[in-house]
Amino acid sequence: MRHWLEGFEARHGLDNLTDRSRQLVLGSFGLLMVLLIWSGLSMQAGDNPLTPILVRTLPLVLFLPSIIGRRPRGHAWLAFVSLLYFTQGVMVATLPGQGLLGSLEAVSALGLFTGCMFYARFRSRQMKLASSE
Repeated sequence: MRHWLEGFEARHGLDNLTDRSRQLVLGSFGLLMVLLIWSGLSMQAGDNPLTPILVRTLPLVLFLPSIIGRRPRGHAWLAFVSLLYFTQGVMVATLPGQGLLGSLEAVSALGLFTGCMFYARFRSRQMKLASSE
C-alpha cells in the first residue's frame, strides 16, 4: 500500500493531492454538519430544542481550529471521530423512514474519514519536504 501511495504521489503531485483532499474534507464536513443540524431539528427535545443539535455537532465544531489551521494531526483525529458519525448513520439508516438521511450521513462521514486521512498523510509529507529544503 505504501509503495502504491508513493507512486500515486509521484504521478499526481503532492501539492495537487493535498489540495484535492482538503476540498474533500471541507465538502464532506459541510455536508455532514448540514445533515446533523437537519436531523437535530427533526427531534423533539422538551424544554430546549437546541440540545440535540449541540450534542450532534459539538464534536465536529471542536475540530474547526485544526481544519482552519491545516494541521495534519488534527485531521487524523477528526478521521477517527468521523467513524462515530459513520456508525450513527448506519444505525439511523436501519430505522423505518430514515433510510435516506442515515445513508447520506454514513456516506458523508466516510468521505470525511477518507479526506482527513489522505490530507493528514499528504500534508505531513509536504511539510517534511519543505523543512528539508
